[in-house]
Amino acid sequence: MMSVWKGMLPLGAAVLMVTACQTVQTTQSGAVGVERRQSMLVSSREMEQASAQSYHKILQQAAEKNALNRDRVQVERVRVVARRLIPATGAFRPDAPGWRWEVNVLTSEELNAWCMAGGKIAFYSGIIERLQLSDDEMAAIMGHEIAHALREHARERASQAMVTNIGVSIVGAVLGAGQAGTNLIGQVANVSFGLPNSREQETEADRIGVELAARAGYDPRAAIVLWQKMAKVSNGAPPQWLSTHPSNETRQADLQQYAARVMPFYEEARNARPTQGSKPVK
Repeated sequence: MMSVWKGMLPLGAAVLMVTACQTVQTTQSGAVGVERRQSMLVSSREMEQASAQSYHKILQQAAEKNALNRDRVQVERVRVVARRLIPATGAFRPDAPGWRWEVNVLTSEELNAWCMAGGKIAFYSGIIERLQLSDDEMAAIMGHEIAHALREHARERASQAMVTNIGVSIVGAVLGAGQAGTNLIGQVANVSFGLPNSREQETEADRIGVELAARAGYDPRAAIVLWQKMAKVSNGAPPQWLSTHPSNETRQADLQQYAARVMPFYEEARNARPTQGSKPVK
């Protein structure tokens, strides 16, 4: 009888964890109308703490290789774009402009950029130089990546992974193989930029990204030109940071539609002086 109860313990723990999963609305819908509710098992605080630790580890490793912020002019250019985009995040999350934002450039030939939970941004020199990015195109990339952080897509994916691991743990316990643990800090880089986002998450990031760019005074139509350039340099295949986007034609049509929707924000912002974020970006 004791062996039966022992086998039931992992199942009970799993049920409690799944029950603890919350359905949340991470952002306001904005003009682009992103309204999908998300199921979360990992807390925002846990994700932000894990992201900060993972981010600083990546920066430390880059510094050891002399690959961190080597070009001061390039770094400042990226940070200027960030300083204009960050205040616009308040349209989707009132708390976001007050995040502890960090923006750095890593020397690498990769066509890559990402933003971890809590506003930890990295641009790779390769995507700036190989695509010869304009400021509008840089804002399109950064807006897209910031949108992932606003929507907490990494937290959502970590939660999904945790649910999967619960199933593995139950099977392991029943077979006497022990429980499989979940190391959030170890997973955070992978769920943030190592593995592809779902098509649904990428589409949300596209739409929010063009609105962020427009509100910051950057031409949202640059996202369409950017995709054309990336498709060309990648021989038609999307680069790592956009690896699960919809087809080229579908994505461009969607971007064109939503860029047109947010053009009034761009026109308004273009005629006003750019505002600076309330928190310094380092």
